[in-house]
Amino acid sequence: MRSYFQSAAMALCLVLPLAFSANAGETPSPDGAKVYFINLKDGDTVKSPVTIQFGLEGMGVAPAGVEKEKTGHHHLIIDETIEGEELNEAIPADDNHKHFGGGQTETTVELAPGEHTLQLVLGDWSHIPHNPPVMSEQITITVE
Repeated sequence: MRSYFQSAAMALCLVLPLAFSANAGETPSPDGAKVYFINLKDGDTVKSPVTIQFGLEGMGVAPAGVEKEKTGHHHLIIDETIEGEELNEAIPADDNHKHFGGGQTETTVELAPGEHTLQLVLGDWSHIPHNPPVMSEQITITVE
């Protein structure tokens, strides 16, 4: 019986840290932190490929997988939104959700002619938005 309790205690020691790891927006962001577009504003008309520069205030940039206080990495959201429960989950990686887990602060993207929405979201070391989320306003640009 004693062996059973020792085994159960050992299993709890292994499982509990996973239960309390950074999930669902548990990584805090400092007051006043903000992310923004440096070279684009709402209503701009641009040509493709579009160069996009990411600005960040009140926090630092660290690559994905590096867990360091008051840091994160950029995600560019194209023609989509992240809201509600999505703010508690890892940001997907696809054509509409671009990850910059290497710590990049600029990108160039090909966009089809027409209107497109863009938004920046800072993700923690595991691609989950901070609490509170550090995200730009969504802007609309027109590609000629």
